[in-house]
Amino acid sequence: MASGSSIPSTRLGSLDQFRGYTVAAMFAVNFIGGYQNAPALLRHHNTWCSFADTVMPQFFFAVGMALRLVMLREAEQHGPGAARKRAVRRGFLLLLIGICWYHPGRDWESWAQLVATPWTEIVRDGFLTNAFQALTHIGATTLWVVPVMLAAPRWRLLFAAGSAALHLGLSHGFWYETLHRWGVIDGGPLGFLTWTLPVIAGTLAFDAVNAVSNTNPGLLRRMAMAAGLTMAGGYALACLTQGGSVAAPPFVPPWHAPDLWTMSQKAGSVSYLLFSTGFSLAVYAFFHWWSDRRGKSLRLFTDLGQNALAAYLIHMVIMGLLGHFGPKDAPLWWATLLSAGGCWLSWQATRWLNARRLFLRL
Repeated sequence: MASGSSIPSTRLGSLDQFRGYTVAAMFAVNFIGGYQNAPALLRHHNTWCSFADTVMPQFFFAVGMALRLVMLREAEQHGPGAARKRAVRRGFLLLLIGICWYHPGRDWESWAQLVATPWTEIVRDGFLTNAFQALTHIGATTLWVVPVMLAAPRWRLLFAAGSAALHLGLSHGFWYETLHRWGVIDGGPLGFLTWTLPVIAGTLAFDAVNAVSNTNPGLLRRMAMAAGLTMAGGYALACLTQGGSVAAPPFVPPWHAPDLWTMSQKAGSVSYLLFSTGFSLAVYAFFHWWSDRRGKSLRLFTDLGQNALAAYLIHMVIMGLLGHFGPKDAPLWWATLLSAGGCWLSWQATRWLNARRLFLRL
């Protein structure tokens, strides 16, 4: 088992606040991001990293922190084998929920059309395209990282670097062209290789805050430095575009054609996930200072952070309902009004569950 101090017996306040902020940010960008008149930073573009693109990696960062905590606690009580078995069950369950929730596949108009479709296309359209979204990616990434979740930091770092290198090699060989032809999002079925980056970073952040006193001033400096270097590394990789060119910085539309080095959530590119991992660490460092050190919390973040999976599912249902009243070309005032209403309803529904202690956890 990796080194570290005793495992906390209570909930980590900064993790709940960070996760709650991430859910709230997801509400905002998912509700308003589908409108053509929404600010560019709140929409996904697939060819550059907007603020909207930084939200999903924060979920994976939080997953890394929580999974590390749970597995250490389980290993302490029942042994490493039991901890890994539980994590594997959780990963497979998330995969199953994701496949069912996202309604994968396509509609065949006739039996003749179905039987005439090559089985490779049936598998692709049924399980490898639309099925791979947030929950499915979390499940797949969980399964991928389980072998190193109890390992020392250096082995987790090497595993993350190897996963990123493997993704780059596969992208160069065939995957970058294939994922665009298939029309996947969030990296598709090979996305787990790069979603590993924020997960592993989350495990390291947990080790750091669990090993030192909350009053240690050096920790925040180290977290800020690590966040800055990681973000700079992501941007440096993006500058390998077109054989070596100064790329547009994050949050700025590109001035060059995209390739496998481009920061792209659609492609799950290494540059995008590396930058977003650093951004996630910077945001978490703030909540560590604000919540763990100053004892502050926001009710909105507490409500959403303690029941994040339920909040995610609720907001998708409400988003689908309100979508009937929100044409994509709606004026900004209407899009803002409808989105604010959707965010509020999602929060209130989550609060209702929390008040009755109905927490959706795996």
